[in-house]
Amino acid sequence: MGVISQFKSFFGRLFKKKNACIGIYGPPNAGKTTLANRIVKDWKDDADDNSEPIGSVSHIAHETRKAQRHHKLEIESKGSKICLDIVDTPGLATKIDFHDFMKEGMGEKESKQRSKEATEGVIESVKWLDDLDGVILVMDATENPYTQVNVTVIGNMEARKLPLLIVANKIDLPNSDPEAIKEAFPQHPFIGISALEGTNMETFYESIAKQFG
Repeated sequence: MGVISQFKSFFGRLFKKKNACIGIYGPPNAGKTTLANRIVKDWKDDADDNSEPIGSVSHIAHETRKAQRHHKLEIESKGSKICLDIVDTPGLATKIDFHDFMKEGMGEKESKQRSKEATEGVIESVKWLDDLDGVILVMDATENPYTQVNVTVIGNMEARKLPLLIVANKIDLPNSDPEAIKEAFPQHPFIGISALEGTNMETFYESIAKQFG
């Protein structure tokens, strides 16, 4: 099945509802919040007070520790429109150690508090799955895709029968290998992007809107 056909199948199921709710998932520092902010920036309503970026980004893991939802983004491409809610979720991890935050220059008290909040964020992310219509799973295209987090998340989504789109982010970096992610999980629709640079986002939006127009 070609990429466009995969997108049609994916979003054909995803956007049957008038206002679908999709979650952006993935490991820490994969670029989930950068992607969420990019979508909001590209499609925000300037007259809407709720058009601020979803969250802040940082090179330190677990910057996002609480899920953030942006309501009713209307995406339009070539005359077709879809309306969706975006939920940016905390990074998923199998282990959160406060010592890792101390290595980034944080004090022990702050590191322990951040570790606690990050752990709570992982639990919240899992709970959100009960309320979603689909998931965008963001992976870092410079990292090995065969991680415990990625495999576990995909298995969880498949068990829940949630429509799943895999996004290989950071393809602007010279050491990126998006094809490795595509080959690792060929059973799911896939696209390579750079959320930071905006690379391939137009194709991303067009592929979504075609299924609802």
